[in-house]
Amino acid sequence: MNPNCYIGRVTFKPGFQPGASASKPLPAYDAGAGTSRRQSSWLATSSGVNTALIGHVATLRNRARDQIRKNPWAGQIISSFVANAIGTGIKPKSKHPREAVRETLHAAWLDWTDESDTEGVGNFYAQQALVVRGLFESGETFVRLRPRRLGEGPEVPLQLQVIEADHVPLFENRLLPGRNIVIAGVEFDAQGRRVAYHMYREHPGEFLSARPRGLELERVPAAEILHVFERQRPGQVRGAPRLAAVLARLHDLDQYEDAELVRKKVTALFAGFITPGLDVDHVPLVERAPDKDGWEAPAFEPGLMSILPAGSEITFAAPAEVGTTYDPFMKWNLRAAAAGAGVTYEQATGDLSDVNFSSIRAGLLEFRRGIEQFQQATPVRQLNRPVWRLWLEQAALAGVIDASDFLADRGAYQRVQWIGQGWQWVDPEKEQKAAVREIRAGMTSRARVIAARGDDIEEIDREIAEDKKRGDGLGLVLDSDPSAVSLTGTTQAKPAGSALPDPTEEAASLAAIALVVVKRSRRRRER
Repeated sequence: MNPNCYIGRVTFKPGFQPGASASKPLPAYDAGAGTSRRQSSWLATSSGVNTALIGHVATLRNRARDQIRKNPWAGQIISSFVANAIGTGIKPKSKHPREAVRETLHAAWLDWTDESDTEGVGNFYAQQALVVRGLFESGETFVRLRPRRLGEGPEVPLQLQVIEADHVPLFENRLLPGRNIVIAGVEFDAQGRRVAYHMYREHPGEFLSARPRGLELERVPAAEILHVFERQRPGQVRGAPRLAAVLARLHDLDQYEDAELVRKKVTALFAGFITPGLDVDHVPLVERAPDKDGWEAPAFEPGLMSILPAGSEITFAAPAEVGTTYDPFMKWNLRAAAAGAGVTYEQATGDLSDVNFSSIRAGLLEFRRGIEQFQQATPVRQLNRPVWRLWLEQAALAGVIDASDFLADRGAYQRVQWIGQGWQWVDPEKEQKAAVREIRAGMTSRARVIAARGDDIEEIDREIAEDKKRGDGLGLVLDSDPSAVSLTGTTQAKPAGSALPDPTEEAASLAAIALVVVKRSRRRRER
């Protein structure tokens, strides 16, 4: 390729910039692309995403798990992220046009969620949390779809097996006969579609992998595997832990704090130092053996009064404090670690000493926007959506739903809204008032407000109607019923024979009053 770029009759050399001197051309991006002495040690590669990941992701994965096990901040970061991303679960709300079908689907789904786990330990929403936790610490999680025979397991014959990332080897890279290729354990066809996963039968780090065929690779069709990970670059095959960018910082910070703790502990052990007189032999620091005259260095304890030999002096230890820089140093580094992991500093540490209502609300709004993006792009798209679709097929096969109706209008059954656990605000009263105003102004609907809180409007309305019916039957008048009591607490009931004022008559009365006021004003001016 010709290095010169031709535009008309003018030739530009690479690196040319208008206004730059011929002797010292300026880089297009001076801060990031400069080659000064300051930036000469900045080594950056142009390797593809998979080349960069395959050689390092195993180490990143192991170190992330190590930090989560041992480092309290790393453990709190992942707990906070999973609690906000999944919480009590991201639940489906069917959008089928017929209410009877929606109720059937919701009831059958609720029954199935308790039996979805192949291990029988948790329900479907616990599996959601486990998948996201594995994604956070390992970069990815695999879920194997396990259809069952009728009568073998749950009424809808389907279960899910959550599998750690280690089951798919990173270094399984080869060309297959034909045109398929395996990259990091994932098999692609000639069109670039995932067609299979090459998986160990057992976890390679478990002692159970020593069983016969435990470390034998099994080719599992892609239709049976859900691969849940965050894709950060086009063409990315495997995922990277969320802590990857801050692992070194978290490790060094933990080591620093541990060293500081040990230093304080050691210095606190030295209560004081005894200087013997000239006629007393040296007393070893670490021993309290008596000297030749029978004198023994006293043990320090609260309230001690001790008689020392003549000429001895005692000097009390004055260990150096950490100073005023320790607290801000720790805070700024923990802020960086929290930001790199995708949570707020307050969530990572539980430290709310520097926040007020406005600052914590602004921080939570930004954090929740990121969580909502993650929910829709990852667990909803890669886990919930395919599980819902396969569950519908299995429900039709099992006769839980009408199979002929399902096959005739599959799209109506597949339409679903996934609702996460609602957000709790710092000042719920202000948020509720704002929501009421938006609804009254026509800017939003009750359905949207209720969904944002993690609830189903149909279920809420049904409960309200049942409460009202039961209360009316018992003769109860509660201020929770706006048809009976106003917002100020006064009854809405009207006396017999009364009616609301006619707006036409009311307007005429106001006009007459205004005319009288105008006439009186004129008379005063005439006087």
